[in-house]
Amino acid sequence: MTFKERYLAGEIPFEEIDLYIEEWNESDDERRLAEFLGLDGEEEDVWVEDSDEALKELLDRQKKS
Repeated sequence: MTFKERYLAGEIPFEEIDLYIEEWNESDDERRLAEFLGLDGEEEDVWVEDSDEALKELLDRQKKS
């Protein structure tokens, strides 16, 4: 499962994104980081152009209750 899937399911805290980034950095995965994390284009843009907090807020609006 991707970071996004696990976060939205409530399995992990948002801060785990750092562990996923580290895992991607140490891997031979051919995907872009955003794809590895499971982010779509809008989510990637918010993350890159704004902040981690802005991405968290965007994902929280999608989160399952």
